[in-house]
Amino acid sequence: MGIDLLTTTRAFRRRLDLSRPVSRQDLLECLEIAVHAPSGTNRQPWRFVVVQDAELKQRIAEHYRKGFAANLSGRTPRPDQLADLASGRYLAEHLHEVPALVLVCALGRPPAEPTPLRLASFYGSLYPAVWNFMLALRERGLGSTMTTAHLAYEREVGEVLGIPFEEATQVALVPVAHLLPGSDTPARRRTPAAGLTGWDGWGEPMPREQLS
Repeated sequence: MGIDLLTTTRAFRRRLDLSRPVSRQDLLECLEIAVHAPSGTNRQPWRFVVVQDAELKQRIAEHYRKGFAANLSGRTPRPDQLADLASGRYLAEHLHEVPALVLVCALGRPPAEPTPLRLASFYGSLYPAVWNFMLALRERGLGSTMTTAHLAYEREVGEVLGIPFEEATQVALVPVAHLLPGSDTPARRRTPAAGLTGWDGWGEPMPREQLS
């Protein structure tokens, strides 16, 4: 796995090919890579639900759109957020057309006492698997993004798919599709790590000339 794969795997929303099917074999091979992610005490708490049925996708998308709208309610986005907001809105409007939706679930429910330690342990054992999955998809020319807007209606989506609410927690929905031509873009600009890193404490990041 090269550095290019790590720096160009990002949230693909607009560039998904909504007309080209995604094979079960590709999905299963990528999920096989997902399950090799690390987890707390190696308990491997993940479960996956792949949805390709048109009617099921439509029902999930209805809840997703309601959750997306509620998440934006009352918010005033900054100018630099407008492009990402438009991209998110496009995905919400077309979610039912995406060839495959993959719901990532955790066995059990979040801790009753949601301390930072317990929440980090619960969710931290799931998200590495999501990232492994997204990297594996990208390597095969497939695009995805990790979304959570549907979680405002977790119970309703669970009823659509038969996910037992008391036994499993949905933590992410990953739309999967082949990428449209021209989607291979360079890595997006990021704030350099040197400007985000404190050494031996929070403090101010160390000047670049002192890093060596």
